[in-house]
Amino acid sequence: MEYLSKQRYDEIAAELKHLVSEVYPKVKDDLAEASAQGDRSDNAGYREARRIQAKTISRIRFLQKILEHSRVINSDALPKDRVSLLSKVEFTNLTTNTRMTFEIVSPHEMDLDAGKISLKSPIGAALMGKKVGEIAEAHVPSGLLRLRIESITMDY
Repeated sequence: MEYLSKQRYDEIAAELKHLVSEVYPKVKDDLAEASAQGDRSDNAGYREARRIQAKTISRIRFLQKILEHSRVINSDALPKDRVSLLSKVEFTNLTTNTRMTFEIVSPHEMDLDAGKISLKSPIGAALMGKKVGEIAEAHVPSGLLRLRIESITMDY
């Protein structure tokens, strides 16, 4: 079971609807048109249309699986004093004395450029459940990170 923010759940549902109602029918029409051009063994247009069809079907199935096995997070039930899903956490790397801020999200919402890390990442997992002032130890490929939690905010 995965938990998603309402925003991300709606984005996935919208992408799925777009693929099913607009993209796939066009892909199907393109495949029929390419198929009608004759010999399929020497038809690059047909092979390309089949590739696009397979890619589209794969994406549709993937999104359906995500929605089937996901639930929208009830943000009211999340703790406010501990790091949890959807928490924005400011912490200091005690080795380098560098401050960073990340939002803890589900793996399907992870986006490092937007400052969102997965709760299943080494840093995200280490921060989960901690309070302000506590030190989390994250085992990352480069070694052990010691992270002091400076603040926890909820932006939902």
